[in-house]
Amino acid sequence: MKSSTHKSQFLRRGFAVWCVIIVAESLHGTVRELWLKPLVGDFRARQIAFFSGMLLILSITVLFVRWFQAGSPRQFLKIGLLWLVLTLAFELCLGRFVLDYSWARIWEDYNLMNGGLMGFGLLWMLIAPLFAARLRRLPFDSGVQ
Repeated sequence: MKSSTHKSQFLRRGFAVWCVIIVAESLHGTVRELWLKPLVGDFRARQIAFFSGMLLILSITVLFVRWFQAGSPRQFLKIGLLWLVLTLAFELCLGRFVLDYSWARIWEDYNLMNGGLMGFGLLWMLIAPLFAARLRRLPFDSGVQ
């Protein structure tokens, strides 16, 4: 039987990797604002950067996926759910309280009908740990956790 410390260790490690991802994504957003936005405009730059951001997240996740020491698909999905919730909170707080965006401006990024892709970004955060584990062909425990 695993101790509760070991059981939740994969979540603490998942949180640490999420911090790496957020720093990398913040730098990615700065590059988008400084170099891509002047070339193609704000909304189009956000759409283009969405795809390079997905690749950035996957790269970081693949790099760290063994370190999570998650033993089941369910644990990888728990890490992904943690990332989804943390990312949504981060995005909303950053947009609203740091960058002083209106709720309408924030919603633009999530409104698929108007080309916003962040809903897919949240879904990507959910599945990226499991996808990376599959890419790295990690073995899973036989027990469901």
